[in-house]
Amino acid sequence: MKEPTATRPARVGLVSLGCAKNLVDTEVMVGMLLRAGLEVTNEAAQADVVIVNTCAFIDSAKEESVNAILQSVEWRNWKQRGQGVVVAGCLPQRFRSQLPVLLPEVDAFVGLDQVPQIVDVVRQVLARRPPSQSCTSRGGTIEAPPLVRISPRSRYIPDYATPRFRLTPHHFAYVKIAEGCNHPCSFCVIPRIRGAYRSRPQADIVAEAKTLVASGVRELNLISQDSTCYGMDLRPDRGNFSRPERFGAARKSLSRPVSTISTLLRELNAVPGDFWIRLLYTHPAHWTDELIQTIAECPKVARYLDIPLQHIHPNMLERMRRETSREHILNLIHRIRAGIPGVTLRTAFIVGFPGETEACFEALLDFIRETRFERLGVFTYSREEGTRAGKMGGQVPEKIKQKRRNLALAAQRKIAAQVAESFVGRTIKVLIEGSANLAELRRTHTNPREYASARRKLRLAGKPAGRFLMARSEADAPGIDGRVYIQGQLPVGAFAWVKIIDHMDYDLIAEPD
Repeated sequence: MKEPTATRPARVGLVSLGCAKNLVDTEVMVGMLLRAGLEVTNEAAQADVVIVNTCAFIDSAKEESVNAILQSVEWRNWKQRGQGVVVAGCLPQRFRSQLPVLLPEVDAFVGLDQVPQIVDVVRQVLARRPPSQSCTSRGGTIEAPPLVRISPRSRYIPDYATPRFRLTPHHFAYVKIAEGCNHPCSFCVIPRIRGAYRSRPQADIVAEAKTLVASGVRELNLISQDSTCYGMDLRPDRGNFSRPERFGAARKSLSRPVSTISTLLRELNAVPGDFWIRLLYTHPAHWTDELIQTIAECPKVARYLDIPLQHIHPNMLERMRRETSREHILNLIHRIRAGIPGVTLRTAFIVGFPGETEACFEALLDFIRETRFERLGVFTYSREEGTRAGKMGGQVPEKIKQKRRNLALAAQRKIAAQVAESFVGRTIKVLIEGSANLAELRRTHTNPREYASARRKLRLAGKPAGRFLMARSEADAPGIDGRVYIQGQLPVGAFAWVKIIDHMDYDLIAEPD
């Protein structure tokens, strides 16, 4: 690796882990680095500094983050002596005292509030560790302690003026509408990591949306920790309104017009252009009849709602501190399906939570079978330090957690296949994602058997199994739901109408209409 010179600016590599909210933070860092005249590369061997933007939500995320850090350090030590390593994001925010001690090989640790300072941090790392300087392997002597820039409590949120370089495909983007969380869920560390809930100004979000749509984006994915709470922190009275009854009363008591998720969706829907608006990460306690009506009346808002419920048994909801009830959830699902015809409901559940008995789990299974969610994720409980649930008795053995997850997913798989079957013969609008050749499938971690199955089904139907495209319907969010495999040629990044001719569980097989 050659030293940066006046003719070659420093190169920065980035590794982004975790959720879409974390990805937006990475995009902001890339934008700031580029604006400052630095180069950004996806080749670690070419980088003078590598930034690992980490996740720390659950054990598996922490493990992935630590492994990525150690791999970067090992690469630096054995292949690119002098390469700087910066660790950013949720992991240093959560373990701001412990991490610099445990990983002294890292050159700098930055928290969430320090995202806007990333250029200064990179330059300091370059000054402290020029390419000619050697670094010992793990366990050896480190010449200088790591730089540590981590605020105790995160308050940062990007705005429209913040430089940003999108890392998603050109046809869709994530739009962060708020940051932080005020909910007291007993299993979750997000409020400790990302701070209190804080909304971006509505005009700021709309300005970003207009720019994205003008650049060719066809899908705006609205993200936050609780998108249904958007704007309520901006009201004069910032009292406790987490529970449904308090939230409803707070909404009705507003003495003047304020930004809410409903006003935001209506203004985004009015932006000229052909695009989808997808609402992600909503909390069941904060849904209102006004929001249901808004979605029904806004044609650009996808008939797809992401509502993580976590459980249905009253004992589990109470122990999880979900601020809702079985009765409220059942009523909410009924109101949504009645008010938004053709809606796709996605939810997520946690199995193996402390105190979950067989009876509690069977109640959840019955609920899954009876409610018939179109999209569903199941996660095993992760015991996290610093949470109420982590100290609870009645911890469930890992083997039982996995068994319950498998049973829940098996129940959902039958439902998913039936839902997919109902699409056969219909013509639907899809967003073309790209080629479905084997190389692309491997890149997107798609099981090649799906591709083979789609080709086989086409041959059995008497259709030529030629070139395939991957697309998503209105009922599929990026990266987490099903796909539509299309035999034919259509422009990538554009909408198209296709006829569904077969299916594979979640996934659909189509031909151009």
